[in-house]
Amino acid sequence: MAAAWIVVLVTLVRGLAVAGSVPTSKPITTGKGCHIDRYKSLPPQELASFKKARDALEESFKLKDWNCTSPVFPRNWDLRLLQVRERPVALEAELALTLEVLEATADNDTALGDVLDQPLHTLHHVLSQLRACVQPQPTAGPRPRGRLHHWLHRLQEAPKKESPGCLKASVTFNLFRLLVRDLHCVASGDLLRTSTPPEST
Repeated sequence: MAAAWIVVLVTLVRGLAVAGSVPTSKPITTGKGCHIDRYKSLPPQELASFKKARDALEESFKLKDWNCTSPVFPRNWDLRLLQVRERPVALEAELALTLEVLEATADNDTALGDVLDQPLHTLHHVLSQLRACVQPQPTAGPRPRGRLHHWLHRLQEAPKKESPGCLKASVTFNLFRLLVRDLHCVASGDLLRTSTPPEST
């Protein structure tokens, strides 16, 4: 009987962890749980839903005044300029800001919320898969430097400094760069190879 209860408890804990009920920062995984490679290119129907959302977003702020004090995404934003191990960190920050802005937009506009429902679901799933591929960063380890540090700081400060209109426009204009170029850059295979610890001999 005790052995049966242990099996049940282990199953429940694993289920909660997969569902996200157990808070973790960056899970320690091997390549076995990493499936970001499926996002090398999105299916046509997914891209169509994002295009519909982008068009609706652009239409929504076309008649409104908005401006940015500085570009939210640096003009030279290109994950290929980063080291391989830095790319998923930048993509994670890019995805997190995009989700934060689009979710706020959906909450404040019912019509846009309906259009954004599927894209938001997809972005959440991509982010969860990305985090399953990334090894945890030691809290006492070296902090990001150089270009990566500059980019992460820019994205972190943007919600504090820029207007909601600026954030929505910036995320909208960046959406397909995220989906087509940045996501492909990380999902192309380098992350999978670097996230799996080498086998001991």
